[in-house]
Amino acid sequence: MFEGHLYQLGYVCDNLEEGIAQFRGRGMTHEPHIMEVDQPVDSPMGEVVNRMRLCFIWIGDMQYELIQPLADPLGIYANAPSNGGPLRFHQTCVRVADWGDFRARVDQQDLPVVMERDMGGDNLKFLYLDARKQLGHYLEYTWMTDAQWDQIRAM
Repeated sequence: MFEGHLYQLGYVCDNLEEGIAQFRGRGMTHEPHIMEVDQPVDSPMGEVVNRMRLCFIWIGDMQYELIQPLADPLGIYANAPSNGGPLRFHQTCVRVADWGDFRARVDQQDLPVVMERDMGGDNLKFLYLDARKQLGHYLEYTWMTDAQWDQIRAM
């Protein structure tokens, strides 16, 4: 499945501060806000909680998500292959316009859903497709209102 608006590249790092340092002097204009989150997600194993430290860095129209896993019950972040540096490429993230239509097509394609979160109503929705065999990384898809998009862009 390739559709939507690509806006994010995600990286896993063992130390968030070391990951952030890679962006200093390379287009990062503001010091990123670091947050620690407990994120419940649905998975083939049932509901689990990912615990992680995150930060988001905007350079132009691209957002870089840096993820330091603290609890990774599905092993989704631990399986990002090392390249010898502090950052390991993990996923692309694409915003789709119509979640219901998109989600119906997800069930008709061959990439497995490895985790998903639907916060209900007009709240953020996302899922990860496992495209590692085909592309070497996960595909994250998200839906949000335009107001949420504006809020994310302002981070």
